[in-house]
Amino acid sequence: MLSPLAAAGESATQKTLEWKAGAASAKITPDKPLKMAGYAGRKEPAEGTEQDLYAKALAVEDQQGNRVVFLTLDLIGVIDRLRSDVTSQVQDKYKLDPAALLMNASHTHCGPAYGRDDAQEYYDQLSTTLVKTIGQAIENLQPAQLSWSAARCSVAMNRRTPTATGYRNHPNPDGRVDHQVPVLRVDDAEGNLKAVMFGYACHNTTMGFRKWLGDYAGFAQEYFEKDHPGVTALFMMGCGGDQNPYPRSELHYAQKHGRSLATAVEAALEVNQRSLLHQHKLHGPLKAAYGTVELEYLPEKKREPWDYPVQVIQFGKDLTLVALGTEVVIDYALRIKQELYEEEGPAVWVAGYSNVYSGYIPSKRVLLEGGYEASRPYKPDVEERIIGKVLELNESLSTQESK
Repeated sequence: MLSPLAAAGESATQKTLEWKAGAASAKITPDKPLKMAGYAGRKEPAEGTEQDLYAKALAVEDQQGNRVVFLTLDLIGVIDRLRSDVTSQVQDKYKLDPAALLMNASHTHCGPAYGRDDAQEYYDQLSTTLVKTIGQAIENLQPAQLSWSAARCSVAMNRRTPTATGYRNHPNPDGRVDHQVPVLRVDDAEGNLKAVMFGYACHNTTMGFRKWLGDYAGFAQEYFEKDHPGVTALFMMGCGGDQNPYPRSELHYAQKHGRSLATAVEAALEVNQRSLLHQHKLHGPLKAAYGTVELEYLPEKKREPWDYPVQVIQFGKDLTLVALGTEVVIDYALRIKQELYEEEGPAVWVAGYSNVYSGYIPSKRVLLEGGYEASRPYKPDVEERIIGKVLELNESLSTQESK
């Protein structure tokens, strides 16, 4: 298969590569029985492993030495304590600024409830493993070519169905979705595929049994890596707060959904095409910004406001990746891609479930409609506050001089 540079008539030896990249992965499957995260009805611990869980890191560095690390996790979410522990250690050991670390969880409901007191031993092993994996990715940095592309996959369906008594959690074929599969491609200096990071906006809830499982995202990564030996595949969860995979509740459906998503990644990469026409080469500089915005609840609920994290990463003028915390609904992805759209501007990739995990983040529309995703009584301006912070950080990076 031709590399993006080769398709454009260039070769790695003819032109200095702009990037360095390195990947690493590690199993994070619990080796002892633990309570499971995601469904409160499961009171007993996991009874075995259907599929190993993984943490994977992709380190990227531009010609000026600006560095970002993406850390993807087969976990329910990134709790505050985990991000704090990991960022402080990698800053000390590897001089990586916390703003340059994006931690994203696949939100599998077949992973461990690792924040519980009785999971402290696992938590300690997990945090140590994550820091080590990030370090390995940084140590593996080698000259690379980066490009972006996308395809589509129809695994997700909106799960908010209007009824006479309100919105029910039920598959709604007419509901809002975002079927885009964004793909960051990493080729080495010889044009060989070394890593792919891909996203999708859908709950990893095909299964809810008592076995460890990465769900459809775990199968998508597993299948792609088996089909491309030596390649590291990382899954970046999108804004899937109101999206579920259908059909559900049988393991073969999780496998089928995973195969569908892996095939979409193949399509985005234009596998087996004579010419690669949709691989958009990425240029620097690489910039990252991380900030918080205060989210407030309705005053009668007497709940304290909290600082919600927003992260923006720019690959020059070619790709902007926005990472939002916890369970954001699909409206955020659709709106941010519209807000940041420029005809000649960067592609926009929006991830959810990043850097913190603490429940649903509804849009204004979902708040007004009510239902499960609107269970937290935020003030109606929650959406405007988050979008405002995204635009603020993006603007600050755009006007920031590169070093």
